[in-house]
Amino acid sequence: MSEVAIIGAGVAGLTCACELLDRGIGISIYEQAGKLGEGSCSWFAGGMLAPYCERDTAEHEVMQRGLLAARWWQKHVTGVTQKGSLVLALPRDRNELERLSRLGKQCRWIETPEILEIEPGLADFSGPGLLFPDEAHLNPRNALQDLANYLKMREVSIRFGQAVRPEDLDAKTVLDCRGHHSHDVLPGLRGVKGEMMILQTEDISLTRPVRLLHPRQPIYIVPRDDHQFMLGATLIESSERARFSVRSMLDLLHSAILLSSSFGEAEIIESGVDVRPAFNDNIPRLYRKDNVIFVNGLYRHGFLLGPALAIQAADAVINPDQWEELPQCA
Repeated sequence: MSEVAIIGAGVAGLTCACELLDRGIGISIYEQAGKLGEGSCSWFAGGMLAPYCERDTAEHEVMQRGLLAARWWQKHVTGVTQKGSLVLALPRDRNELERLSRLGKQCRWIETPEILEIEPGLADFSGPGLLFPDEAHLNPRNALQDLANYLKMREVSIRFGQAVRPEDLDAKTVLDCRGHHSHDVLPGLRGVKGEMMILQTEDISLTRPVRLLHPRQPIYIVPRDDHQFMLGATLIESSERARFSVRSMLDLLHSAILLSSSFGEAEIIESGVDVRPAFNDNIPRLYRKDNVIFVNGLYRHGFLLGPALAIQAADAVINPDQWEELPQCA
């Protein structure tokens, strides 16, 4: 009998696993997919650890809980890059930047000459921007593998191909980290479809995530290894995960070319679609039912808020008072 059984090996499940293991709690992990990342929306994430940028579209709580993300990831994985985030807008959309700049003092204005100094690859772009110097990013796929390797080093293996439910497991506590697959149990959990692409080109280099505030299709572009760039992502109120629409692809690529014409010649080496789990307010939370803690609702903030949610879950496992404070799932 395990002390804690975890269902799901996406970012929620693996951060919870590492946090519990760091506190000396025995765990077991079950994942329905046949290999790491398969069928997980974490695989298609941007990997931006950008609590201040997220204030543009998220609640203040997202920023507060995301402040510890970079430090937690630096402790557990390699490849966390802390060169900040660059947010740009076309001159006609400067008011969008001004609105974002008023949300906090964690950014500074940056004009075209300095933009080209820190990101020469944006030579085609002419417009103002905001630099958030304290933010970071990582490659989600490498990070998930690093967490899995960390667990393996601690003699914890992920049991793949196990489509289990909490009632199937003999454990003192079960953490249900199945994302949208738990929608039949959790009140108000919905799916939000996201579409992304990975582009490859040697004609442009970036050192930090770049966001373009665009009225039709805002985008972010995150640099990865081997001249690759993650381009994302749409937000569609739908639980359908089977297709990448033509309109979405055209909108994403059009916005990318506004940043640099070099993206017009890039190769699309991968496209992906998945469904993010979200509650009505887009804030993640824990629920409890019998011996089960549901860890869910990370929305588009999996790598940013996963550590904070994992810490909260571990606290609840260890501390009966905090367990009792969790809302109960009917």
